[in-house]
Amino acid sequence: RLLALSKLNVKQYRADRMKHDDKLNPEQKTTRLMKEVQEALCLEKMPVIIECFDNSNVQGNDAVAACVVFRKLKPSKKDYRKYNIKTVVGPDDYASMREVTERRYTRIVEEGGELPSLIFADGGKGQIEAIRSITRDKLGLDIPVLGLVKNSKHKTSEVITENGDVIGLKQGTMLFRLLSQIQ
Repeated sequence: RLLALSKLNVKQYRADRMKHDDKLNPEQKTTRLMKEVQEALCLEKMPVIIECFDNSNVQGNDAVAACVVFRKLKPSKKDYRKYNIKTVVGPDDYASMREVTERRYTRIVEEGGELPSLIFADGGKGQIEAIRSITRDKLGLDIPVLGLVKNSKHKTSEVITENGDVIGLKQGTMLFRLLSQIQ
């Protein structure tokens, strides 16, 4: 029992020390959290800029899309964008996703803007492929694209990768909270 108590004390000490260090140096905390996200999602680079796309329509009419941007895991509301879908007729989620990502990334490339380190699609494999067909195939950009999948209760439950692998999310974790906020 004494050994178990000692181990518990060490864990608590480390947790308290980390909280203290995070308060003194918030940049260090952000970097540590970005590394955790990088490892959890099996990314090659740290996700400094994350963008997420979602489409919506009202019974096939008035199609719109939105892009939210997170910089260093914090919302960058000045970079959020709303798009009216111009070229797609009817409720075609994939075509809408292609239109919006093409408009966004073509403009960023032309203007020499800052590209994201990671792109999320609020959806599954079809949305991922729609974004990849623009970013990788058409524009030649090497940006990882992941999908945020919801469960039957319309809550984020897992992440799907470009090759179809599924990464389960534990509720209450830092990654779960971040992805829910992004979504």
